Amino acid sequence: MSRFQSARNRMVEEQLIARGIRDERVLAAMRTIPRHLFVEEALQEQAYGDHALPIGERQTISQPFMAALMTEALHLSGHERVLEIGTGSGYQTTLLAALSAKVYSIERIEPFIEKVRSVLKHLGYFNVEIKAADGSIGWEEKAPFDAILVAAGAPEVPPPLVDQLAVGGRLLIPVGGRFSQVLKKIVKTGSGVTETALTNCAFVPLIGAVGWQHEETANGDNPV
Repeated sequence: MSRFQSARNRMVEEQLIARGIRDERVLAAMRTIPRHLFVEEALQEQAYGDHALPIGERQTISQPFMAALMTEALHLSGHERVLEIGTGSGYQTTLLAALSAKVYSIERIEPFIEKVRSVLKHLGYFNVEIKAADGSIGWEEKAPFDAILVAAGAPEVPPPLVDQLAVGGRLLIPVGGRFSQVLKKIVKTGSGVTETALTNCAFVPLIGAVGWQHEETANGDNPV
């Protein structure tokens, strides 16, 4: 067993199962997907630690527990069409690709996109479509989505994302200030939406027409 596989197993046991993650599909994906490939080589030995790591452009790869928590909360069975806002390192993208039928991912920082496409190809995931755009307005031409995951904090829930949910669809989004938010789960019903607060968190700001308008005060912190 490689040192990275051993590190993944410890991550799952000590950081995920010990904190209440129970979805066996999520746990299996996180045991399998090589998280170290989504960070710079100099940081690979830290990739399975209980913390976020920088990936450049004042962005980070999220803490493993937060990635697991958000993925589990989407209740993916393998047949869903998923929208991800904020491709970033591509680690969360790959988790979604492993657990759903099709992933549409939006990233506003273009240099990330080719890196992620390369890693996805290397790992054999071909069910992901990525584009550079304003994620706060979603991807209307590909809607409706069974699940939407937003990996950036918004001042409010963007109405376009709710509109693009299928009935029964789930939206996970951090909502609050620039430097701290509450992770919310929105479920679209036939008569409206339900909203549940899951946990406190700290994501980079969602920059866009229906998010934060400027980036200058962003602190570059993802979940910790």
